Amino acid sequence: MPLALLALAIGAFGIGTTEFVIMGLLPEIAGDFAVSIPTAGLLVTGYALGVMFGAPLMTVLGTKIPRKRMLMLLMGLFIAGNLLSALAPSFSVMLIGRVVASLAHGAFFGIGSVVAADLVAPDKRAGAIAMMFTGLTVANVVGVPLGTLIGQAAGWRITFGIVAGLGVVGLAGIAKLVPEVPRSEAVRLRHELAAFKNTQVLLAMAMTVLGFGGVFAAITYIAPMMTHVAGFSDGSVTWLLVLFGLGMVGGNLVGGRFADRALMPLLYVSLGALAVVLALFTLTAHHKIAAAVTIVLIGALGFATVPPLQKRVLDQAHGAPTLASAVNIGAFNLGNALSAWLGGLVIAAGFGYTAPNWVGAVLAAGALVLAVVSAALERRDSTPSTVVLGSTRVDQPTAVRH
Repeated sequence: MPLALLALAIGAFGIGTTEFVIMGLLPEIAGDFAVSIPTAGLLVTGYALGVMFGAPLMTVLGTKIPRKRMLMLLMGLFIAGNLLSALAPSFSVMLIGRVVASLAHGAFFGIGSVVAADLVAPDKRAGAIAMMFTGLTVANVVGVPLGTLIGQAAGWRITFGIVAGLGVVGLAGIAKLVPEVPRSEAVRLRHELAAFKNTQVLLAMAMTVLGFGGVFAAITYIAPMMTHVAGFSDGSVTWLLVLFGLGMVGGNLVGGRFADRALMPLLYVSLGALAVVLALFTLTAHHKIAAAVTIVLIGALGFATVPPLQKRVLDQAHGAPTLASAVNIGAFNLGNALSAWLGGLVIAAGFGYTAPNWVGAVLAAGALVLAVVSAALERRDSTPSTVVLGSTRVDQPTAVRH
């Protein structure tokens, strides 16, 4: 794998850290700004919304800029947002900083996926994408717990200052290691938008929303579930999230390895197993060891779908993949927001802290159904049709929609 992938992975590590570390620092931030925890939670919501809307916006703005330069500009935006958060004199200014940083998220992963795929041979594209996303998964194992500890001990502002420093390292790495790739003159914004007329692209994005939504339906409420149901102490939640992160790393690497060989079978297995494991979590959540094992499996199965889904979007939107790739990153965050909302509804309805696991199981099963439908449509479109002319049978291939 080219060294340029390391630079992309470092940028992904910083982005993953700033996205998730906020969850462990909400009490400290709320106390410093004298706001309630729910109000401080707007820092999470604002970031997610920024990713959803920023992914297509920043990608469209970057259609006339070479991809390497656009990646560098996005890292600059990421650095500025985190510095603003670290130095924010008020809660509203910090919220603005979070949104500014989030605008780089979706476009970075979207454009970065295209660059990573172009750096290697066609049969290694998913592995290259997975290598970049390894930075995101490792952030949940190392960056988030370490950032939380530093923030609790030395102050949350120090954490965001360090994250901004990671952005500087990522920017320098991209400038030094990522090769110059001139913007293709054949690709225009209308070509990028045309990808969304492709049913297969839309189905892949829907699978992203439902599949990853299934993961976050459970993980969003992991703290109350583990402390009130499994009986863990409050301090144990940190290492349980580390286990989840380790599962993410393993699943991402496995997904990248096998997506190049058998993409759709990998999606069938991972989504089907994810639905089953989430359903079983309603039972295993009552036992500490079983719950810990299940959390690892949820992380592994959930992230095993990331490289194949991202690669499928790139494959189906070939010729104009950049915007579709970035929007698919936004789809992950849409799934997070949707599942968190649905999980909160079932808890509020009185079904208990394990009820979101059933929500996640249903969402993952829905993604599996869409995968089966997508494959069936693909087979139909590639099956030769037979035309009868008099007494002669003539086989004519049906045009494949791209």
